[in-house]
Amino acid sequence: MSRSPRSVPSRARRNKVLKAAKGFRGRRKNNITTANAAVDKSLQHNYIGRKEKKRNFRALWIQRINAAVREHGLTYSRFISGLAGAGIEIDRKVLSDLAVHEPAAFKALVDQAGAAAKA
Repeated sequence: MSRSPRSVPSRARRNKVLKAAKGFRGRRKNNITTANAAVDKSLQHNYIGRKEKKRNFRALWIQRINAAVREHGLTYSRFISGLAGAGIEIDRKVLSDLAVHEPAAFKALVDQAGAAAKA
């Protein structure tokens, strides 16, 4: 069996890693050993960041809803339980958007939730 040259695939593997390490500082961008470690760690951070992004946005929506609801004399938890009691199923992303861009529609929801919470 003839000998197959291995330099092309191994160089391609290294170039793939070095391309991913572009923009890193110091030896991490051009030394294959440290670049491998840095790229592996960066991919882990990317994976974790995609999960954290969802958490952070949900927290932001809740903060916006809470601030908007308190202007109408209600708390966030009473508002959410009032919505559930009134049978209104709107997710927090839409509620937050309503609170920011459609204050009149949001006030109507707060009134309904407040009435359901008292009953």
